[in-house]
Amino acid sequence: MDPIALVFYAVVCGLLSAFAPNFGGRMQRLGIGAAVGVAAAAFLPVLRGMIGL
Repeated sequence: MDPIALVFYAVVCGLLSAFAPNFGGRMQRLGIGAAVGVAAAAFLPVLRGMIGL
């Protein structure tokens, strides 16, 4: 795996896990986690382009 992608997703997952208990029930956390994952996957190419990687 690309080290930049690994670090990026580690940060996103770490931040999500820090706030997850405050997001309600299991299904709500699952939905939020899925939405964050899709957003992170869509944003990484944009971020890489902005910083020139």
